[in-house]
Amino acid sequence: MSVTVTVPNHLMAGLVGPLNENLRSIQEAFDSARIIARGNEVSIEGEDAALVARLVDELALLIAGGQVVDPGVVARTIDILRADQRPSEVLSAEVLRSARGRSVRPKSAGQKHYVDAIGDNVVTFGIGPAGTGKSYLAVALAVQALQAKSVDRIIMTRPAVEAGENLGFLPGDMMAKIDPYLRPLYDALYDMLGTEGARRLLENGTVEVAPLAYMRGRTLNRSFMILDEAQNATPEQLKMFLTRIGFGSKVVVNGDVTQVDLPGGRSGLAELEHVLAGVEGVAFVHLDNRDVVRHRIVADIVSAYDAYQASLDDAASGRPSVRVSRRGPSWSPQAGDAETQRRKAR
Repeated sequence: MSVTVTVPNHLMAGLVGPLNENLRSIQEAFDSARIIARGNEVSIEGEDAALVARLVDELALLIAGGQVVDPGVVARTIDILRADQRPSEVLSAEVLRSARGRSVRPKSAGQKHYVDAIGDNVVTFGIGPAGTGKSYLAVALAVQALQAKSVDRIIMTRPAVEAGENLGFLPGDMMAKIDPYLRPLYDALYDMLGTEGARRLLENGTVEVAPLAYMRGRTLNRSFMILDEAQNATPEQLKMFLTRIGFGSKVVVNGDVTQVDLPGGRSGLAELEHVLAGVEGVAFVHLDNRDVVRHRIVADIVSAYDAYQASLDDAASGRPSVRVSRRGPSWSPQAGDAETQRRKAR
């Protein structure tokens, strides 16, 4: 199959990228295709020609909309296309414009599904690894709802659970001790509203950031409630939080079930999908390494951990496991001892 795509002249430089880096990224993703750019035309040959042509069209639309396309955007655009969605719609869906004038948008098919689920449901669970934008997008949607007067206040909370450090060693009173646990929520809030705007809303109580234990006994009407790091909440704590929901409220619960810091690992989040299955107005969105929007190495680290855990599960079940080789040097005590013996033998 052979397809030729005509791209407006003024978009061509942004499409191919500096030193053709975007074109090379496309070629690496579709190694069976032959891609040639001449003038304002991109010719594609091979079995994936139709898909690559759609990709080129979508990237041109993104550039025309003012977005900068780099290899990272190319990779996300390919994932979105393979998820049978239109990248120009996913990556152009603005959630909020921050105080710094930066547009907050979903950057993957999973993130767009997460944003849509929050809009369509009363309670949304975002489950996935670090770097998938769960907390940041939830805060952006909360600020959007506050500005649209859909809610009267924002409640952001996290369990104050230690991750290897001892809370007692931190200086100050209880609020000072739990402040580091809530800091990621503060950071997102300051980024959305600016320092003065966030401080004003915090001082007048329109935005409240508090540890999960402080939610007990309250009924929260017309509130946008965000529970972050929910994998560190017990089943009893999660039930307590979810029963705080009042009229006109919306709830987002985020967590990563692979990073449980609770003693004994008794997380309420892991079993909640089975408990709430079929409840109307409740949605579960699972994000993965394809939705990681931090540095590329974060997605690679998440994939490496997943592969390692899979090999442990295979070993525990007696199934043969496939060894995953990774770039970069590796060392083990046994390998070190063998190397020492070889040197001595010389």
